[in-house]
Amino acid sequence: MPTMIGHVTQERYDQIVTRGRELVELQTRSQFQLGDLALELEPIQPHGGAHPNQGEALFGVLESLQLFADDLAIPVKTLETHRWVASRWPAQHRQAGVPYYIHKTLASIRDDEERWARIANPPLDNRTGTRRWTDTAAKQAVDQKLVNTASVQQKVARIHDLARDEEVAVRVATDLLRRPQAAERSMRDDLAKHMVNRAQVEHALLAGQVVRKRTPALPRIERSRDFLDLIGACSLFVASVGRILPGSATIGSPAKSAPRWRVTWPASGRQPIGWRPPSSRGT
Repeated sequence: MPTMIGHVTQERYDQIVTRGRELVELQTRSQFQLGDLALELEPIQPHGGAHPNQGEALFGVLESLQLFADDLAIPVKTLETHRWVASRWPAQHRQAGVPYYIHKTLASIRDDEERWARIANPPLDNRTGTRRWTDTAAKQAVDQKLVNTASVQQKVARIHDLARDEEVAVRVATDLLRRPQAAERSMRDDLAKHMVNRAQVEHALLAGQVVRKRTPALPRIERSRDFLDLIGACSLFVASVGRILPGSATIGSPAKSAPRWRVTWPASGRQPIGWRPPSSRGT
């Protein structure tokens, strides 16, 4: 009975593997070519700061990359990743027969010469007895590089490399902020504190919009409340005017016998001269 792998024979499995490798090679070329096009559109320029060797698009996603991604109908994050990986692997250092995903994993090795030399020396695969790269071997090579790293800054840089994926960054940031000491020390950074406060405000506004959509009567209730507040303010204003201006209140019989005063205006009519009592002939 022939050896079965899954639902196919060993012979058919070998054919599937051959075809699969052809497709992976085609995919690798396509992904690198997309990255090269994105690099041509927006080259990655090294800059200073905490990570001087990690060229990034400052102030968020560049509009040109967003436009390019929209025209290709792919996520801009995917395009940014292809662009970054292509920048880490110049054409002469890309290894034929090594999938794009291996290049992507090993791209996290910061030193160029070390990275290019590392991919050219694959580890021994115990299953096949040959030297070749696998996804697990590539991750182990990168993890071992992190273990051997001595300085705190290099470890931080390595974590930044691993957190380039947005979903990974969200998970890591959430987990780290659950540490009381880490959260407290993070808030000493003005920019970090500003970004957290901004995110809280945006989250609250979004939650309010969701509530309004789910509760159609809520806007009408809010308008009624605002109208009542306006009426209350007007009533308070009228009452205050009544206490300040003379003669604005209703005069009762006891008050009618009291002397009344009137304002004397100059000919220009710009400002009153003063208050004086009326003559005996009338007001």
